[in-house]
Amino acid sequence: MIVVGLTGSIGMGKTTAARMLRRMGVALFDADQIVHRLLAPGGGAVAKVETAFPGTRREDGGIDRKRLGERVFGDPQALAQLEDILHPMVAEAERRFLAQARARGEAIAVLDIPLLYESRGAARCDYVIVVSAPAMVQRQRVLRRPGMTEARFAAILKQQMPDAEKRRRADFVVPTGLDRNLSLRRLRAIIASLRRQSAQKSRLRRGVNRNHRGAV
Repeated sequence: MIVVGLTGSIGMGKTTAARMLRRMGVALFDADQIVHRLLAPGGGAVAKVETAFPGTRREDGGIDRKRLGERVFGDPQALAQLEDILHPMVAEAERRFLAQARARGEAIAVLDIPLLYESRGAARCDYVIVVSAPAMVQRQRVLRRPGMTEARFAAILKQQMPDAEKRRRADFVVPTGLDRNLSLRRLRAIIASLRRQSAQKSRLRRGVNRNHRGAV
């Protein structure tokens, strides 16, 4: 099975790209979705987060993500403390996802991880897809988000690897700035190529196994 990382800076269109991949039938692990579940009522991280950051629990039993964000944003020590709680849980969910994908015989599994390069997660992937848009488009998208300000956007960018560096490191770059159909065609071409590669590897393995059995 080929493991592919999907990443991109804030406002670059990664969520849209992930939806496209799902429609193609690609197995996809959404790290953000896992975090949402961990912080939702009954989530596995709720008790630890509330202990570390008192007052962030909502009346329904889940964590108030906005309040939590205000506590850790701009505070590297607090952010590191939160990551120490969440990252092992997300990593375990990722391991389960990959094991299940392999058991189903999936040709490709995609890890949708926003800070893939920043967290050194690219080492776990065979290939990395980076979604990218012009800076002006990125800015317009992000500033349309509720509660977003110029100052907050600038602070978030400082925490992320520059888009140019992500594109330089990527195996594949998907443009998302102008034409959604162009993005879809690019993703389809990438997945088709990887599926062919996976099929070729499977044929080679079967051939090696047959030769090995014949030699015994």
